[in-house]
Amino acid sequence: MKKRLFFAMGLLALNGCYAQNPPTQTAYDRNPTMNIQIQPTNSNDSITAVLADNPTAKDFYNALPLTLTLENYGGVEKISRDIPKLSTQNAPKSHAAQAGDLTYYAPWGNLAIFTGNFGSASGLVYFGRINKGLDKLTALPDKTTVTIKKLENP
Repeated sequence: MKKRLFFAMGLLALNGCYAQNPPTQTAYDRNPTMNIQIQPTNSNDSITAVLADNPTAKDFYNALPLTLTLENYGGVEKISRDIPKLSTQNAPKSHAAQAGDLTYYAPWGNLAIFTGNFGSASGLVYFGRINKGLDKLTALPDKTTVTIKKLENP
């Protein structure tokens, strides 16, 4: 009984420590200096995202501008197979994608932008997040051409 009580008290103390001193940011947090715009062809809709501070995001950002065709995939993704190979250096082995996540699916070498939540997938590398226009992205028809470019003044 005493062991359980001490264990519970330790967890409460640890929880209080995090509330007062949250963990420091990681290399996969968003990088406010790498903003992008996703512009569908024949549309004035503007979709913006902020990229993470990781090697995958930096490779993607340095490859811009890109004109890609986005395909609907699995009911929760917009994918494109037309991107250059991106770094997976220091990337976690998997990622549990949330709606709005920009990811690189390393086994296939494709871009996957999530429009819905998804379970964890091995080889999925997070590199950014939609911060404006997710509803517009979700509504795009299958095989929509978009231009992705650097956004200097978000």
